[in-house]
Amino acid sequence: TMQDGTLDCSFMPDTFWLPHDYSIFVEVFKKLPGSVWIMKPVGSAQGKGIFLIKKLKEILDFKRDHRFKPGEEKPDTQAYIVQRYLERPYLIFGKKFDLRLYVLVTSYQPLQVWVYREGFARFSGFPFSMEDISNNQVHLTNVAIQKKADGYDKSKGCKWLMTQVCRYLRTKHGDDPVDTMLDKLYALILTSLRAVQSRMAVERHCFEIYGYDVLLDEDLKPWLIEVNASASMTADTPTDYQLKVSMLEDAFHVLDLDQRRQGNERRVGNFDQIWCDGPIYKDTISPEFKSKSLNGHMGSRTVDRTDHLPPRC
Repeated sequence: TMQDGTLDCSFMPDTFWLPHDYSIFVEVFKKLPGSVWIMKPVGSAQGKGIFLIKKLKEILDFKRDHRFKPGEEKPDTQAYIVQRYLERPYLIFGKKFDLRLYVLVTSYQPLQVWVYREGFARFSGFPFSMEDISNNQVHLTNVAIQKKADGYDKSKGCKWLMTQVCRYLRTKHGDDPVDTMLDKLYALILTSLRAVQSRMAVERHCFEIYGYDVLLDEDLKPWLIEVNASASMTADTPTDYQLKVSMLEDAFHVLDLDQRRQGNERRVGNFDQIWCDGPIYKDTISPEFKSKSLNGHMGSRTVDRTDHLPPRC
């Protein structure tokens, strides 16, 4: 928690690196009979090479095909991440989706973190079912996978903006459950960054925009699937293009290359700062009352973005 300094990592599904963690993975696999796991090649993108398994025999066949031998890894052996598959995702209109969130880190020492208000949900084009785990168009939300489906409409894509997702969830569940979900998202982001903070090279002239991929389960609990460095800025719809162009513009204003900021802003464009060598909490109307919520506003008002940019020279 942010208050006592401990890190809650329960947002991560069981995850192993193969072939290095093969023996440990087999141990856990056997303790969870009937569970489904997802295999993802390291260094790949756009859903390439991903498949689901629920029998150890399936990975044993794969292991033989790729010459995986625990303790005898070869330089040309393809490494894989194997992760417990979330079998009860939150569905919208019966379809699975994941969230892409954008996080700007301007420094690791001290840690400074900004979260973008807008993001998007990527939807599968088919109703979710666990009956056929071989159908990637049901289980994977990557646009590169979905656009191969019959009837895919390129002009619409398979995305909702984060503001649309939050509006839907608030309409269906009310404000409190959604606010709790968002608080867990901010905690997830900070925990993952603080976990690697001491291992990151300190370079004051560097920054990174991370693309966080998160899945919600049926209880609105967020699960971290992966964190992408150098997140793709390719846009496949006009809305997607506008989101990414605005985000990049806002990121450069946060970096303040032309020194137009005052330096104490907690919002720049649609970026909100949630950590500056410690948590930053939301402002409250009454100075006597201190908020316990981090200064994140994901999925909330974005139309006043330009009002929060530094003045032009």
